[in-house]
Amino acid sequence: MRDEVLQQKEEIVQEIADKLSRAQAMVLVDYRGLNVAEVTDLRSKYRAGDVDYKVYKNTMMRRALEKAGIEGLEEHLTGPNAVAFSYDDPAKAAKITRDFAKENDKLVIKAGMVDGAILDIAGVESLAKLPSKEVLVAQVLGTMNAPIQGLATVLNGTISGLARCLDQIRQQQETAEA
Repeated sequence: MRDEVLQQKEEIVQEIADKLSRAQAMVLVDYRGLNVAEVTDLRSKYRAGDVDYKVYKNTMMRRALEKAGIEGLEEHLTGPNAVAFSYDDPAKAAKITRDFAKENDKLVIKAGMVDGAILDIAGVESLAKLPSKEVLVAQVLGTMNAPIQGLATVLNGTISGLARCLDQIRQQQETAEA
């Protein structure tokens, strides 16, 4: 029986360590005071954003952080905590958490992590303010495309001017012949 319990705990620690290593970002929150309906609403928002949200025991989190080689979050592991892991978009978990915390002051952001770097509350807020990955890609592509569009416009203007000039010459020759 004791061996089974230890095995289960080790599996949970390994699960957390795996999530920490795969996640682009993570947000640690204190959910004390949220009722069942509010937690259900928060979970559904995380699910809709492809964010993994789970409550783990602090001792399991500490062991997983140690196993993953992550330092700096241990001090935040007091009281009831939940963790939101974002695998695709680093800002997604932070945005959902921040937006929910604005609507419901009982949810408290404690800390976060992006690519192994620990974030304080202000860092999580800054991360949440970043545009989504798709918007950033569109902005970069738009910036890269602007000089090409400018060149095409200039070349088009030059060709149009040449065409108008040739048309005027043609008209003058037709007038002179008549």
